[in-house]
Amino acid sequence: MSLSLIGIIFVQGYWISSSVDTKREQFSFKAKQALDATVKHIENRELEDYYYPIQRMVDSIGISDDTTFDEYLFINEDLVNNELILYRNAILQEDFKLTAPGFALDDSISFKRYTKRKTTQFINREGLDGKQETTTNRIQEFSRLIDFEKKRFSEIAYEITKDIPIHNRITQEEIKKWLTIELVERDLETDFDFGIYSNDLLTKVHSDHFKYSTSVQSYISPLFLYNNKDTTYSLYVQFPKEKRFVISSIIGMAVLSIIFTLIIVVAYSSALHQLNKQRQISQIKTDFINNMTHEFKTPIATINLALDALKNPKIAPFQEKVAYYQSLIREENKRMHAQVENVLRISKLEKDELDIHKESLDVNDLVEDAISHIMLIVEDRGGYVRPHLRANRTIILANETHFTNVLVNILDNAVKYTPESRAPEIDVYTENINEIILVSITDKGDGMTNAVQKKVFEKFYREHTGNIHNVKGHGLGLAYVKRIIDDHHGEITVESEKGKGSTFTIKLPLIS
Repeated sequence: MSLSLIGIIFVQGYWISSSVDTKREQFSFKAKQALDATVKHIENRELEDYYYPIQRMVDSIGISDDTTFDEYLFINEDLVNNELILYRNAILQEDFKLTAPGFALDDSISFKRYTKRKTTQFINREGLDGKQETTTNRIQEFSRLIDFEKKRFSEIAYEITKDIPIHNRITQEEIKKWLTIELVERDLETDFDFGIYSNDLLTKVHSDHFKYSTSVQSYISPLFLYNNKDTTYSLYVQFPKEKRFVISSIIGMAVLSIIFTLIIVVAYSSALHQLNKQRQISQIKTDFINNMTHEFKTPIATINLALDALKNPKIAPFQEKVAYYQSLIREENKRMHAQVENVLRISKLEKDELDIHKESLDVNDLVEDAISHIMLIVEDRGGYVRPHLRANRTIILANETHFTNVLVNILDNAVKYTPESRAPEIDVYTENINEIILVSITDKGDGMTNAVQKKVFEKFYREHTGNIHNVKGHGLGLAYVKRIIDDHHGEITVESEKGKGSTFTIKLPLIS
């Protein structure tokens, strides 16, 4: 299961990474397409800017229909004289007939002579602009020109425009318009910046926020590259939000993938936790049964011995011994009954079936009452229990029986977990902090490790020493204490150091 989970996580990560790479490649491909298309639009627009004036001039001077662009070259515009200069470069065809001596005129030989001439014609723009175009069929639309004618005219345009400043040939608005159109057609609706470079120097034609950065990928396309002739201009385009755009295109599926993977991880972790918890519970229940057996085995054996003694006829005359054995049976029976009640009490607490009636009580009185329950046992071992009742406000809302049992259980543990070689030394403190009262019980017994302190209030938990428990019990006392304190809206904590003793602190709210 662990290997499968790791494999799933790896595959999901690889899929997301591959998707990002694929989307980035698609973005780059579409962006380059949009850039190339924009450059094409700009170049065609410039060619048309020179093509249509020539068309109008040709129509105005009445050139024959079969004239092609091979015969014309538009060079310059004279703004001072308001004239257009048209260079004509044509091949003329002349027919000649030669009659050899001795032949009749009808027997003459005909041949053609081709000569090349170059003329320059000046056309006044006022007359040209005012003349209607009546012979538009002489030269067809630019977009419908055959490739040879386009190539020829591109060469003409190259010669015309190569020395014109770039900012007179193209505007920022034109680039922005065509880039926006081409990007939208390719579903790349994102911000962009652009600039035209000439020999690696930025020209005046660029967007307002364009600033070349190596941290952002630049898309470059040569501009005005007519018929593969050399050009110094390149159009640079950058997309500042490219990464965000690419990630946003797969964010939906990626998030779902991550969520479902996390669900699998959480479910798997929960399953492992439950398995470990069940194993711990199984071990705890085994320990509980073993401890319960030991706790019941001693009183049952004692009762059996006492009953056998009472059956002995020799004991009957001795009333003192009879009374002793009877009291022994009664005490052992109470002991077993108390153990059963302890278990049943915890069960009822968990089911919220234990009815705890609360009333106003004095904490100092409850502490003194609890101390009286164990005083004889402590004194029998040569120890002491000293109360330090420093609290001035001591009235709480509590159940007398259950809260007394809480204090007795803690005090009893302090006695039990003090080694037999030492006398129990227990101090009980009460004090006020704001609107709460603290009850602290300090002993100098065995103490606990940090690991034990974290689990000491768990049901059935008892500290192990090897495979045996040094102190008999069910591990229910402190679990019961915790549940009762919680029911009283209080808090119990423990501070302990192994070999030096423990301090249990109870915090309870005072009655206003």
